[in-house]
Order: sequence, then structure tokens, then C-alpha cells
Amino acid sequence: MSLDLSTQFAEQVSVNQLVQNIVYASGVISALFVVVGLLLIDVGASRRRSGFNSTIEKLVGFFIGFATFFLIGFAIWASQYYIMAGGTMADSIRDWWAGGVLANSLAQNVDPAVFPGINNYQIFIFFIATFAGITNILLHFAVAERMKPSAFYITCFVTTIVFGFVAYWTWGSVGPLTNLGFHDFFGVGFVYLLPAGMALVFVPMLGPRPGVFSAHPKVSQYRPVSLGLTVVGVFVIFASLPMVIMACLFFFDPGAYAVSVTMADTSVGITFNNYGAAWAGGAITGAIIAYKKGKMEYLTMGPFAGYVSGASGFDVYVPWQMFLVAMGAPFIAYAVYEYLHKLKIDEHKLIPLFLGVGTYGLLMVGLLHSGTPRGGWLGIEEGPYAFQHGEISLMMQAVGALVCIGTGVVTALVLAFIFKHTIGMKVSEEDQAIGLDKLYWDIEPDVEPCAETASSKPDSV
Repeated sequence: MSLDLSTQFAEQVSVNQLVQNIVYASGVISALFVVVGLLLIDVGASRRRSGFNSTIEKLVGFFIGFATFFLIGFAIWASQYYIMAGGTMADSIRDWWAGGVLANSLAQNVDPAVFPGINNYQIFIFFIATFAGITNILLHFAVAERMKPSAFYITCFVTTIVFGFVAYWTWGSVGPLTNLGFHDFFGVGFVYLLPAGMALVFVPMLGPRPGVFSAHPKVSQYRPVSLGLTVVGVFVIFASLPMVIMACLFFFDPGAYAVSVTMADTSVGITFNNYGAAWAGGAITGAIIAYKKGKMEYLTMGPFAGYVSGASGFDVYVPWQMFLVAMGAPFIAYAVYEYLHKLKIDEHKLIPLFLGVGTYGLLMVGLLHSGTPRGGWLGIEEGPYAFQHGEISLMMQAVGALVCIGTGVVTALVLAFIFKHTIGMKVSEEDQAIGLDKLYWDIEPDVEPCAETASSKPDSV
């Protein structure tokens, strides 16, 4: 694609374009605060002897994903719109990889006939790259303190490439599965189900951490540092996501006509209220389970479960529906969590919340809003990409969930096979017990952890 860089196109940098740019840029900033919330949860929930290393690995994994998405991931995702216009994925990669002409051109120098609203797409590189990094952070929650850093960092690079393809299939308005009826407003499939599918493979291979299910000579009990920090992290995420929701809407002239990323009819107010209703519904049921069962983890898991259950349908629900769907979500999380505990599988975040509740949420959208028109692109009136030509279907919701989970499983199986025959994947149990802060950074905890102190007393185990 050739551009006349000497020509100025004022319509690409109009006040209307600036307003849209600010909306999407605000979503980027809010997504970064989600990272802060996740790190606070990690600091609060990690064992004291491995907390520093765990946070550092998450940050490095985040930036590997972020940089890889800049390099090639966005070009893969954006190719759905090139294919819609008769182009190819190769065309998209040529224009939008890190060295591509559109990724590096000033908006005022790009003819709108070539690519209108280019600023928004350039901002979207940063926006989706942040979630590519977040996906790696989420995956680390499942393998923290057990997977070798080298193996994890290689996994982050590969996961981001796969992330780009799954996003292309499932998130947007004209991707292959979206066009067939799969509906996912907030990226549940590629941000949550993909790493959850990988966790299904990695976690049983890595085994439980010392002290989680049974006492270890050096770790009588696995104890988090601060549940208060975890709660603060949860609320930081709750406060950050509304502007991310705004960035998942498309705005068209005249005025500010909003449709969701899948081209379903919606409005800003409805999506915001659905978001709040999801957190509230999950929080109430989670609190009931926590008090009934005496398990404090549901005080934080409940709100997250409600949110995840609604994320795929914030655009199509009405708030009372969203509240009821969200109230059911903690029961799904509870059932999966208890089943994993019974099997002594040390994974209490991704599989209960994402695989269990995320799949539940996708299916509920198909059950309650089957037939809702969406897909295509505004302005196209006929053909396979006509505006709102497709309809949500329960079958496609199930197919989409299975594709996302299955892609994660296959990716992890391939990586695990390679690691087994090369660098290895698991940190030894003895090193886990000593603590990864000491192993990698020669850092001792500022206080003697209770679990380690108790382990020296024979009658305390």
C-alpha cells in the first residue's frame, strides 16, 4: 500500500476523531490499572518466600506479550477487516506489523479512502496489546512458583501469537466464528478461556505447591501474605474496567451511535449498568457461600465470578437479566473449585472462574439472547458481511467456547512436549519449599513466615 505522505487529510484528525481517540485512550489507561489490580492480588495471595519473584515474572510476562502483540499480533487480529474488504491476512501483516506502513504513519498523512479513522486503530494496538500481556499474567496465576522462568517466558511469546489468532476468530464483527454467530463482547474467549485451557494441561504436570494440600518438612501450610491486599486489588479492577467497556464499543456518525464490537445494538448506559449488576450479583451470592461454607475466598471469588459470567454479554443483556445470571455464577465457581480440591489439583483461579464461569456465561448469552442480530459492518447492506446479518446462537456459543479452550489445550501440550525434551518445565519441590525469592534473587523474607516456623515443631503438623 503506497501513501502520499506530503498530503494532509484534516478529517483524520478532526474534533470528532479526537473524541473517539480519547475514549479508546481512556480504555488503554484503565486496562493498565487492571494490571495494577492483578499485581496487588498476586502480592496479597502469594507465599512470602516467593512473592517478589512471582510479581517480577508476571511483569516480564506482561511485557513479552505486549511487545509480541505490537510485533505481529495486531496484524493478525486486524486481518478480519482486510478479508471483509477483499484483501488477505498477508496484506494486513504487511501494513500493521511493527514495521508496517500504517502502524508507523501519522494520521493526517493517511488518505481516509485508504484507511479511515486510523488513529483509533493505532490506539487499538496498545489497547489489545495490554490484554495480550494481561493474558500472560492470568496464565502465571496458574503456574506461579512451579514453572521455570525460561519455560514461562517462552510460553508467553507463543501464547501471544496464539492469542492473536483466537482474537481474530472470535472478537470483532467479521472474524470467522463471530460471523457465524459466536458472540463475545469482552473477549472472554481469547483473554480467559485460552489461558484456562492451557492451565488444564500445565497444572497437573507441575503438581501442587508445598503446603497447599499436605504439610512439607519446610512448609507446614501455604499461607498468603495479605488478604487485605487481595481485596484492594479486586476493587482496583472493579474501578478500572468501565472505561475498558467503553473501548469495546464502536461509535459511528452521525452523533455517537454506539454498537458493540460485534455490531450488536447497545448503548453506553446499558453496558455500564450490566457491568455493575454483574459484580453485585456475584458479590451477593459469593458472600452467601462464604458465610455458609466458612470459606473466605468466595468473598473475592464471587464478584469476579459475576463479572466473568456477564463479560461476553454486557452489550445484549438488560440489567435485571445480568444480575440474575451473575447470581448463579458463584455456584459454578464453587462446584469446579471443590472438585479440583477433591482431585488435589492446585489451581483455584483460572479453571473455576474462566473455564467454569466463562463457559457458563457464553452459554447463557446463547440461551437468553439467541436470535439477536449482530455481525458484519455498518454500511454493508448485503452479502456475507452485511450489517447485523448474523444472529447469536446457543450452538455457536458452545462451539466458540470449545475452540478457545481446545486451542489452549493443544498449545500447552505442544509446549510441554518441547520443554520435556529440552529445558524442562518444573521447579523442583525442594526449591519451591525454599522459596523462589531466595533461589533466584537471594532475598530472605523480612519476617519469619508462620508456616515455616510452625514446621519446626513436631506437634504442629
